[in-house]
Formats: sequence, structure tokens, C-alpha cells
Amino acid sequence: MTFFDFGEMIDSFTEFVFFGIPWDSLSTLEGADSSKAPQKIREITKNLALTTEMGIEIPNLRVVDVGDVRIDPLNTETNIKEISRFINSIFKQNKNAIPIMVGGDHFCTYPVIKTIEYLIDDKDNVGILIFDAHLDLYDNYDKGEYSHATVSHRIYDLDFISQNNLLIVGTRDIDIPELDIAKNEHISHLNAYLLHDIGVDSFAEKIIEFFKKTQINSVYVSIDIDVLDPSIAPGTGYAIPGGLSYRELWQIFRQLTKSISIIGFDLVEVYPNLDLANNVTSNLAAKLIIELISFISTTK
Repeated sequence: MTFFDFGEMIDSFTEFVFFGIPWDSLSTLEGADSSKAPQKIREITKNLALTTEMGIEIPNLRVVDVGDVRIDPLNTETNIKEISRFINSIFKQNKNAIPIMVGGDHFCTYPVIKTIEYLIDDKDNVGILIFDAHLDLYDNYDKGEYSHATVSHRIYDLDFISQNNLLIVGTRDIDIPELDIAKNEHISHLNAYLLHDIGVDSFAEKIIEFFKKTQINSVYVSIDIDVLDPSIAPGTGYAIPGGLSYRELWQIFRQLTKSISIIGFDLVEVYPNLDLANNVTSNLAAKLIIELISFISTTK
């Protein structure tokens, strides 16, 4: 089963490459397993309609699903190398492909961005936009420097990342050490409550303005499912109230893609075993992914 029954072979016409990273070893949550999410989200698409909300016919989108990265649950360094090899293989087949990764816990994002750093020519023109209830800015946490709670810090440590091209959006559960790091390093974040103070359109414009002021035109987007309110996405590890709605995030994506080029994105931290029996979180995840693909596709 592939995502929306898309093909599996990359060619010169491919625009988007969907793949999974079934890796949950660096989560701090006991008794849950986001490694099952890539396959669950694929399976759920057989029950979804084949047009987007704006009427785009999904089978006409130039997407392929190349499967999952092979993961060793006990070897972090091996996994980082294998993810890098996997992504390099994608770009060797089509250097213009837009990667779409589904995790796995949020640490899966780090090796993807780390690899893309070496594959893009104009690093000074690239930014990172993270949607998350948390900052994930711990330098060390639980299992060390590699954790889903340190992923933003590891991304910030990359040579091409600074306070000028990293933005975290939707935060509402920030610990004191993380807040201190954000203040000391001048790392910007937009708290979720601000959306309700100023409205979704103004909130989206603040995101766009952040990147435009430093002349960033290309952005990689990482979506932790817990940026959404747990009332609509209960299959998440940390159910923090006060999150965004599906419609609000959909509208942000719609506005963002009109102004900024998305060079890749991921969706992480869906826990199928914590979801409701009707698979609402996996359904939501699949819808967000295909809707964002369609927004990007229509602006290319």
C-alpha cells in the first residue's frame, strides 16, 4: 500500500517524493510508538476521496512513494547515516524533487535537514519553519544530545542555521531551560495564543514576514502533530491544550505557499496506538500532507 496509491518509481517528471522513517527510539514517551505512523497514514488514504478541498485531482499530482528508510532501533548513528544515504539516493534520481517525510518521533527531522544542507546550492536562502507545541530546545535530555526534545537545538547547531532563518510556531508548553536558550540565542517563536489574539491571516503574515525580512525565499517545514489541538488530534504523545485547528493550519499553509517556496516538509509524532478507533489523527495527518502538496504544486 502506497500513499494515495501513488507509484513507487522516481523519474524526471516526479515533483514530490514521499517516504517514511519508522523510528521512535528517541522519544521520551513510554508505551507509545510513532514508528507505525508511516504505514498507518498510507493505509488510511484508501478510505479518502481523490480530490483536495480546492478540487485538485489527487492522482494527477506528481508524487511517488519510495517506501521507508531501514531503521535499527538500537543504533542512532547508523540510522542517521542510513537516512542520509536514502535522501541522497532520491536527489541522485531527481535533483529537483521535494522530499516529504513521515516519522517517527521528531528527531527524524534532524538527519533529513542535515542531509539537505549538503545537497542545496544556496544555503543562505533557506530557512526552517517548525510547527510544534514545544520548543524542543534542550541541549541534552533524557537519552542525551539526541532526543525528540533536543531536535530544534540540533537543527540550530547546523552551520547554515541561525536566529535569522529558524522559526518555531504554535508553542504553548515551554520549559524554563528551553525558554532561557531561546532568549539567549534570540531564537524566535510564535506562541499559539497569538493566533487567537490577531487572527489566522495576520498570524500567517507574521510567519511570512519573518523570512522575508532576512530575504529567505525557500523554507523546509517540519510539522509535529501536537501543534494541533488534541481535541482534533488525540493520537499524539503530549496532549497539550490550546493548539491550532485543522482549518487554521490549512489556511496558514495556503497563505505561506503563495509567498514562499517550500523545498521539503515532514510530519511527525503521530501515535496510532493512542488514536481513537476511527483513526481521526491519521486521517488528519494524511489530509494535511496531501493538501500541502497540492498548495505547493499549484504555485510551482
